[in-house]
Amino acid sequence: MPSQDPFILSDRATRESREAAQLAPYAMKAVDSKGRAHLESPDPHRTIFERDRDRITHATAFRRLQYKTQVFLNDEGDHHRTRLSHSLEVCQVARSVAGVLQLNEPLAEALSLAHDIGHPPFGHRGEWALNEFMKPFGGFRHNAQVLRVVDLLERRSPDFPGLNLTRELRESLLKHETTEDWPAEFMPKPKHPLLEGQVTDLADSTAYNKHDIEDGLAAGMFTEEELEESVTLWRIARERVDERHPGFLQRAESDAPLRISRLANELIGVCIVDLCRSTHQNVLDAGVSSPDDVQSHDTMLCGHSKDMKPHVAELQKFLYRVFYRHPYLQAFRTWARDVLGGLFEVYRSKPAEMSPWYLQWVETMGLERAVCDYLAGMTDRFAVQEYRRLVGDVPPLERPNAAVSRTLR
Repeated sequence: MPSQDPFILSDRATRESREAAQLAPYAMKAVDSKGRAHLESPDPHRTIFERDRDRITHATAFRRLQYKTQVFLNDEGDHHRTRLSHSLEVCQVARSVAGVLQLNEPLAEALSLAHDIGHPPFGHRGEWALNEFMKPFGGFRHNAQVLRVVDLLERRSPDFPGLNLTRELRESLLKHETTEDWPAEFMPKPKHPLLEGQVTDLADSTAYNKHDIEDGLAAGMFTEEELEESVTLWRIARERVDERHPGFLQRAESDAPLRISRLANELIGVCIVDLCRSTHQNVLDAGVSSPDDVQSHDTMLCGHSKDMKPHVAELQKFLYRVFYRHPYLQAFRTWARDVLGGLFEVYRSKPAEMSPWYLQWVETMGLERAVCDYLAGMTDRFAVQEYRRLVGDVPPLERPNAAVSRTLR
């Protein structure tokens, strides 16, 4: 007689039962989802949010993030963050916080992986450029573009457009949209996102605060001395590293990558621990007992403590001053506008130069929106290739800081 397998098959029903038993009452449960716009048979093994996550991971728009700018152009260095590596780091932070708070980790993971797939080439500089060109035609907002991507532009089934994701995930992707821009199908607009959405939003800023320190230092755009002087969190991280690894910082003077990595990791660890503890206390104080309570509460529940908030704000102010407003990134903004502007005008005058699918999209969405969708989906390198093919030589990108130039070669 064969021996009995001590392990049971972890099918969808088992996973849903586990959620009911282990998740907090204010966490979003898969069985409580409002479902998809187009009916589909349930998966035998995955919950509805696990299925969402997997569809995003296999999406064309997600793969393109590998070649889309986070801050630096994709070809400016092998170790700078891209939109893909940033999304993976956001996912790691969001899953960590969601796990501590007993929230729905697959939902937080799906939101993290999808949150930037509406970004155009050249990062926020490309977003600013597209919004300028599209102002007479409804503008461009990357949060709204995320929903266009998952609802309309991705193609995975002959039965429906888009990825046919759950209502909860789709709505949570619109975290920064105003009431005026809120889709009619999601009305009435809740006061706040689900807690998994709030966690993802904070995970986003936590991740980029950390990696922008690392990338900015690596590019020579500011120094450790400036951080030490201006950023309390950096000094806290240094003190903690000194306590944990006595003498390490002195011995690592000649090993900047290891030293900076250790300090940045300590800094993000301090922020994450505070975020978990503060959010948990906020939830207890608010007395919420369901996802609906979270969305209708007067204030956001995910956030840093009153002691940590000024430190995080100080770091972000520092990065804005010395990094995001750096002359190189200002020049990059002008360059991105020139490249995308040249392509925008060419495709408007010669729409047949777009791929056949987007050419027929003109009939559905209008010329300018079709051109915008096509441009927004491009990677950095494809946009540059198309500019060379259709316009001519790519404009030079000024790099006024010598240290940056050396690093980016």
